[in-house]
Amino acid sequence: MPSRDDSKKRTLSRRSLLLGGGAVAGGVTAAACYKYSTQLFLLGGTPQADHPQPQWNDSHVRSYRRLGRTGFQMSDISFGTSALSDPNVVKRALERGINYFDTSPDYSNATSEQALGDGIKGHPRGQLFIASKFCTAEGHLANDTRVGDVVAAVEASLRRLGTDYLDLVHIHACNSLDRLLAPNIHAAFDQLKRAGKVRFLGVSSHTPDLETVMRRAVDSEHFDVIMVAYNFKNWPDLTYIFRDAHERGVGVVAMKTLKGAHHSRLADFTPSERESFAQAAFRWVLSNDSVSGLVVTMGQLQQIDEYLYASGGTFTDADLALLEKYDRQIAREYCRPGCGDCLDSCPQGLPIDDILRYQMYAENYGNEKRAMEKYARLGEARNASACAACPAPCESACPFELPIRDKMARAHRRLRLA
Repeated sequence: MPSRDDSKKRTLSRRSLLLGGGAVAGGVTAAACYKYSTQLFLLGGTPQADHPQPQWNDSHVRSYRRLGRTGFQMSDISFGTSALSDPNVVKRALERGINYFDTSPDYSNATSEQALGDGIKGHPRGQLFIASKFCTAEGHLANDTRVGDVVAAVEASLRRLGTDYLDLVHIHACNSLDRLLAPNIHAAFDQLKRAGKVRFLGVSSHTPDLETVMRRAVDSEHFDVIMVAYNFKNWPDLTYIFRDAHERGVGVVAMKTLKGAHHSRLADFTPSERESFAQAAFRWVLSNDSVSGLVVTMGQLQQIDEYLYASGGTFTDADLALLEKYDRQIAREYCRPGCGDCLDSCPQGLPIDDILRYQMYAENYGNEKRAMEKYARLGEARNASACAACPAPCESACPFELPIRDKMARAHRRLRLA
């Protein structure tokens, strides 16, 4: 197979970092630390390039990295299944060297697990690493879920996947230390591991307390892998947590690496820049040697060519310039995950960040139907129908000076069901 002193934390005012500048050293950017305030998951597939480049054809994995103490050599760019419906995409990924697959029962109402199971059928199981979640098709398991019900949920995943065991099971959307250390979930893991049905325990998070949760996960020595929202200029202090995880043998898997995926519709991006953005974003993430690999949603055959072209690549000055240009372009458009400064100022108590994220998934990720369904579930009392006539105190609370009222009104027009 191809190979491959904690610093003082920064104290930065959000408004002083409105456009985010930062110093770059060794391919790692230090800049504003934005925290996720929701537990939403990627609702649909990542966008694919409008004009595939000839040089992407037949791209393969060119680098594998050790996934901490699991000992597994993980493909540096790996397969997320949240938009998976076609087993042939999995088969193509296997042909190109991808060996790590991340799934969950609540991706496409469990059909992603079924498609993944069909795709890996006949492939030597020991060559694969399959990660899923403590979850059902309806959503996450509560902290106090009965041990037997947690075990049953994992066994249902095994049946859909057509495998006897999971390599890794995550405590998903971990937004608190109580959830991280929930006794029933840990007891269920221990029972499943004794039965040979799971091998390793992980935790995933992109919540306001991500750093607190991940620091405790690494320090606790209970977790073998952490899966973390990680992208250019966000969460700089994760660098120190990742370093400590690496030193302690905890694998680090990055997700949410495309930072909203606005590149597919930015008017000031040239076609070449649009086609290069995803690869630049991946190379930045992988420039951190403590990262074992990244997971990105792949639902189309073309995405395998496009994304694997970045495998084993070196982060360049051109990549840096492109990512910085992207940040300038989205400065007054992108609702930073995990900021949440506007929420307390809303007279209606609306989940502003959730609504704007639903809009992002519809506009940037092409999953309008499911975004509309999620929006409809908010109900009349919590949707953005009143925003157009509101004085918008949220805008003065936003450290990035986003035109929140206009964005919320636009979201309502786009997402309301006829």
